[in-house]
Amino acid sequence: QRCVVLRFLKFPPNQNKTSQEILHHLQNIVDFGKHVMKQFFGENYVHHGEIIQLPLDFVRQLCLKIQPERPESRCDKDMDTLSGYAMCLPNLTRLQTYRFVEHRPILCIEIKPKCGFIPFSSHVSQEIKHKVCRYCMHQHLKVANGKWKRPSKYCPLDLFSGNKQRMHFALKSLLQEAQNNLKIFKNGELIYGCKDDQDCVSDWNELARHLKPFFFPSNGLVSGPHCTRTIVKELVHVITMALLSSTDACRAGDMKTVPGSQGRSYCEASAFNKELVRNGKHKLESSGLPRGCLLYKTLQAQMLDMLDIEGLYPLYSRVEQYLEEFPEERSTLQIDGPYNEAFYEKLLDLSTEDDGTVAFALTKVQQYRIAMTAKDCSIMIALSPCLQDECSEQRPVVLTSKSRFTFSVSVLDLDLKPYESIPHQYKLDGKIVNYYLKNVQAKDDPVMSSLFKESEDCTLVLHKV
Repeated sequence: QRCVVLRFLKFPPNQNKTSQEILHHLQNIVDFGKHVMKQFFGENYVHHGEIIQLPLDFVRQLCLKIQPERPESRCDKDMDTLSGYAMCLPNLTRLQTYRFVEHRPILCIEIKPKCGFIPFSSHVSQEIKHKVCRYCMHQHLKVANGKWKRPSKYCPLDLFSGNKQRMHFALKSLLQEAQNNLKIFKNGELIYGCKDDQDCVSDWNELARHLKPFFFPSNGLVSGPHCTRTIVKELVHVITMALLSSTDACRAGDMKTVPGSQGRSYCEASAFNKELVRNGKHKLESSGLPRGCLLYKTLQAQMLDMLDIEGLYPLYSRVEQYLEEFPEERSTLQIDGPYNEAFYEKLLDLSTEDDGTVAFALTKVQQYRIAMTAKDCSIMIALSPCLQDECSEQRPVVLTSKSRFTFSVSVLDLDLKPYESIPHQYKLDGKIVNYYLKNVQAKDDPVMSSLFKESEDCTLVLHKV
């Protein structure tokens, strides 16, 4: 009845935590949203929630009720039923701004945009990383590992370009191959997108049937493939306008721009870019994002990864070495919180001159963790039809050919990425790049493909002369 979401912690079986540890963990999540991510994204976009305590009997019943609904791939962890603590958050598939339109039908699009820039760090060892974005490279490894059936044509750099043509192409590609990067909800129910890591057949006609009353409320004559294409086009237009809108007057958009961020604004593997090259056209540069919009703020937070994982890993090792010698310093260094104003202040040091200290290394490690969080967040756009006379000045409105929507944009999945995951990220990065060079780029280059006949590992031995 209150239109809220309850969020419980999950743990691997037999990893029992005390109620106190669970409360502390949840408090860290709330504080991180409140004191850190709100500063980056802005007041209106981040909903940090609050911690509540529930009767254990209710929690146990709830756990039994939801167990059959959980995807198989998620069942390696159990829901915490012993502490009674949970987070209470607003349901972001509903409009966040105006309670009185709750009885209206509501459409919500969830997008996981992923990393929107090409590394500009001088620590990058493989030239391909300066040309092809991480998402496009990772697609090939995921298909090879059987996670997805086909690679997606979506490229995050197109979405983050601010160029409407490129953004439309990116959103259409997401609608074609949603993977776990796009979901659409109607009145809180999932109507489009993957429930699990399975092969999702995207049925645009089915989607158009759901969306028609939103975009063509009075016209019953529009039908057939033309209608489907028109509705998808309208949907893409509405999402683009909402993403470029600025509904927050927060100072976060005025943060210092990350140095070196004026790197390449397109990815060579993007299907949009390849199409341009095929047609002999010049590369389309990005139009740039409006400073107040959520995509701009997300990109700025992502760009705190200034050194790339290759430049960061030695700094992580420096911090690790220090902690081995002085394990009691872990809490002083605020590695596991508390995530307060002091923690946020340290993140604002954008220098890349390494002075050899642990303090410098730690700042870069913490900035990298923030960047990883921003690369993995989700953006929720909730839309509700509104009548002309209701759309007052105070409310953001987006228009289509036959209807108008009031909307709210929010960001979620903002838990800080674990410090311990950095070695895994380092290994994964090497895997993604090596797979791409051997199996994708090699095929495009006849000289290279004869060098890599099978996927054999080659060792180069250097002798002193």
